[in-house]
Order: sequence, then structure tokens, then C-alpha cells
Amino acid sequence: MEMGKEIRRLRNDRGLTQEALAAALNVTAQTISKWECGNTVPDVQLLPEIAVFFGVTIDQLFAMTPEQQMERIENRIYDSGLFDEAEERQIEGQLRAIAEQPETAGKAQLLLTILYNHQAEQYRMLAAEHGREAVELTGGDREAVGELANAWGSYIPDWNVRNHHALIEWYGDWCRSHPDNRAALMWLLDNLIDDRRLAEARQWLDKLVRIDSTFRAPMYRYFIAQAAGEQEEAEEVLRRMEAMEDQEWCWAVTLGDIYTQRQEYDRAIEWYRRGQEMQPSPKYTDSAMSIAHICEIRGDKAGAVEAYREVLRLMKEEWGIVRGEEREEVERAIRRIR
Repeated sequence: MEMGKEIRRLRNDRGLTQEALAAALNVTAQTISKWECGNTVPDVQLLPEIAVFFGVTIDQLFAMTPEQQMERIENRIYDSGLFDEAEERQIEGQLRAIAEQPETAGKAQLLLTILYNHQAEQYRMLAAEHGREAVELTGGDREAVGELANAWGSYIPDWNVRNHHALIEWYGDWCRSHPDNRAALMWLLDNLIDDRRLAEARQWLDKLVRIDSTFRAPMYRYFIAQAAGEQEEAEEVLRRMEAMEDQEWCWAVTLGDIYTQRQEYDRAIEWYRRGQEMQPSPKYTDSAMSIAHICEIRGDKAGAVEAYREVLRLMKEEWGIVRGEEREEVERAIRRIR
């Protein structure tokens, strides 16, 4: 019934009679009347043609609210692999239309960002696949080797390419005008430390300390001390961080990350498992994925498969994910190991 009302609204907005619309869609005027009265609905095969005729999406034909449309789009992105050009343009157009409304602009812009990041990641996966073939077929051509490394997100030794000064400048300005935004402060600190701009990092850490009393402050103290080569200070901060109480589950996972970077893999796995146990439902898959990667690094194929199976279990039992690209990627990893 809602679709019928929407078709009637669109027809009236165009100043069309039922007969004119019927002629355009190659159906009878009586059929149009039945749709608009809610007695019948268009055949599913006609929906794309109707949507194209009115210049709207199929979701709009169902008279979905912008919020409902965005929820469907978000699920579609996370469930899919690479969109072809037509699909990407369709989603993009729908989101740009929603972004014109002030009350939904923020979420629509976020979903556009997620869409483009999704496509970029899918293209990187394709680039890595073809890059491997290129390296093999060219016998290790220098350009092919370099492009494959880029596709895999390799470390880049060239500081001119690797540095994050533009990102740091933007986040610095944002944090100066939004000093209580913890997430932005943390991204700023991450990139300052990666660029070894440690004096600036210490100044921004002081600002984080004022708004956050969790494990995050000692975490950044540890990272800064490590980057500065202050090993004794780093070890002391790490001991204090381990002894903290009443922390959220991210604390344990962060310690897992730290011990992974130190190649103390047994301790890392212990912390990852503790983090997963501490999590409330629905539990994320990060800890199990980290354990799978550690097992692969160590050459422990059985352990890696077990960890990837745990990822699949969490997807199904905690998130209800039983299909889609995210799950297929894990299943591909299991097949690759075997």
C-alpha cells in the first residue's frame, strides 16, 4: 500500500495521468489504478523500470524513511564484495540525496566514507591478487614487486611518502576546537608517534590525561617511551598498565597488541583471550583474528585454523552473520592454510 501511495505521489508531482504512466511502463491504466489503491503491487521485475522512470531508488518506491534506507545501505556494504560501477553510482546517488537533508546529512556522509573505503579495500585486494601474478610472470620485475607491496599496504621507507603531516595538521586543528574529543586525540597521537614527533605527542598526551583516566594514558606513555628509546621508562609504564584494575576489555586487547609487537606471542595470546572473555555480548572478533595471525606467523597451521573457526563462531552466534564477504574472507583464509 505504501508503494502505491508513493507511485501516486511521484506521478502527481510529474503532472502525469494514470494513462500516461501506463503507456510509459507498457501496462494498462487499470493496473496503475490498482497499484495506487493498494489492491495489487507491481511485479518485482518492473520495479527497476519504475525507479528509473521517476529517477528514484527502489527503496524510495517502498516509501522507506531516510533512516531505513541508510540502514539497508550499511548492511549491503558490509555484506558485499566489490560493487560494480553501476551499483556504486546507485548507492552514491541515494546517499547524496539523503545528505541534502540537514537531519540526515552527517550519517549519509559517514556512509559515503564507508562506501569509498570499502571499494578502496576491495580494489587493494584485487591489486594484490594481480600483483602476485605480475611478480611471478615477470620473474620479479622491480616495478611489479613495488606495486604488489603497495597493494598490501607495505611499509614505505620514503619519508616524503610515509609521513602524516596533512592528517596531523587537520586533526590538530580539530582537537584544538574540540578538546574533549577522545577519539580524535588518539588518532592525532598515533600519527605523531608514528612520525616520531614525540615532543608534540607529549604535549597532546597531557590534554588526553585531562579527559581520560583509563589505561589509554599509560598506553601512550609506553608508546612514546618506546619510540624515544627510553626502555626502562617503557618497562615501568607497562608494569603499571598491567596492574591496573577495573578496566574495560580494550585494556587487555591493547596489552595483547603490545606483546605481539614485542614478539612475546604466548603472553600476547593470553591477553587476547582475556580481552575476549571480558567483552560483553555481542563480542567482537578482533582477539580471535589476532590469535589466528600469530599462529600463522609461527607456522602453527592447526592453531590458525582453530582461531579462524572461532572467528566464524563469533560472527554467527554474536552477530548473526552467516553469509557475506566478511565471512567468506575468513573461510578463504582457512582454505588457504589447508
